[in-house]
This record gives sequence, C-alpha cells and structure tokens, in this order.
Amino acid sequence: MAPLAVEPLARVERAALADRLHSGGPDAPTLCDGWVARDLAAHVALRERRPDAALGIVIAPLAGWTRRVQRRTAARPFAELVALVRSGPPRWSPLAWPAIDAAANGVEMFLHHEDLRRAQPGWAPRVLAPAHEAELWRRLRGIARLAMRRVPGGVVLRRPTGEAVTVRSGSPAVEVAGDPAELCLFASGRQRHARVDLRGDAAAVARVRQAPIGL
Repeated sequence: MAPLAVEPLARVERAALADRLHSGGPDAPTLCDGWVARDLAAHVALRERRPDAALGIVIAPLAGWTRRVQRRTAARPFAELVALVRSGPPRWSPLAWPAIDAAANGVEMFLHHEDLRRAQPGWAPRVLAPAHEAELWRRLRGIARLAMRRVPGGVVLRRPTGEAVTVRSGSPAVEVAGDPAELCLFASGRQRHARVDLRGDAAAVARVRQAPIGL
C-alpha cells in the first residue's frame, strides 16, 4: 500500500495560523516586537497581495512606506484579514504557484504560527510530520547562511539524527543543536524562544547568543 500523501507544509501551517488568529482575536500577543495578531495578519496579507508595498521588508529605504501601508491594512476588519491569510495569495501572484508557495511560504507560515503560539503561556513544541521536519531542515540551510551572516566565528547546525550543516565558517565553531523546527526559530532571530543547545567554547557561545541574527 502506498504511503498516505502529506499535505504541503505551507498549506498546513497557513490553515493553522488562520485558525489561531481567529481563536485568539486581533489583540493576541505575538513574538514580533510591537505587533499583535492584527499586525501579523496585515503583514501576511500585504506580503502576498501588495508586492510593491512589501518591498520595504527587505529594502531599508522603503521600510517607512511599507509600515504606513501595513497600518492601513491592519485597520481593515479583523475577520477580513484572517480570511485573506486563510485564502492565500491571489491567482495572479507567483506565490500562488505550488513550487514557489512551498519555497517562500513553508517556513514563513510555520514561523508566524509559532509567533502566535509561543507568545502564550504554557506552550510546548509541537511534533511535526517527518516530511515537514525534513522540509524545514532542507530550507533552513539557505536561510541560516543569510540570517547568521553577522555572527562572528563558525556556526554548525545539528539535528537529532546527527545530520549537520556548517552555516558559518570559522574557529572556534559553535554547534547549535535541536530539532529542525527549533533551529528555524533560532536562525530567524527568535533565539529566546527556540529550544536549542549551544555547544562549544564559552566565549564563542556568548558571542553567538549576543549576535544579531535574522534576515
């Protein structure tokens, strides 16, 4: 008998994010500094429907414009914002193409779902489908190299299976060990909320803990 197909990570995490937005309400806290759930939903909607306005996410001189457009988006009825998150990119957007959706939205939706989950007391790490863990690990390699570019010294990421990837060359090297989901959170700038172990020279570990990490 053929194994049951696993829903794509981006689709599963998008649905879970929309459900949690709906249940938590517009003022639910998030891990994103200064944002509540309404702001997070507006960010996702803007990123997928206003690529022109979303440029400020990655181009610093346009950040002010992006913030202004996002504030206007966040002022829309919350139920409408949740519906936009749930429905995903419009058909005209390249983000609606399955391959691009997987590459651009799998980790993104996972992180924002965790932004809501881990801002609540009593959270615990989830057990993800092995296929989703594998996808996070695969995507992590490219993300971490960029996100950790300002970390001094070497950095190696290691998952419990023993697989490891060097994302920063240098000596002494620090090993960051954990499940792929936790490593994704660490490499995306959510270090305080990621359950990982840092191993290596004490001074080097301290430098990694204090380094600016994120895209």
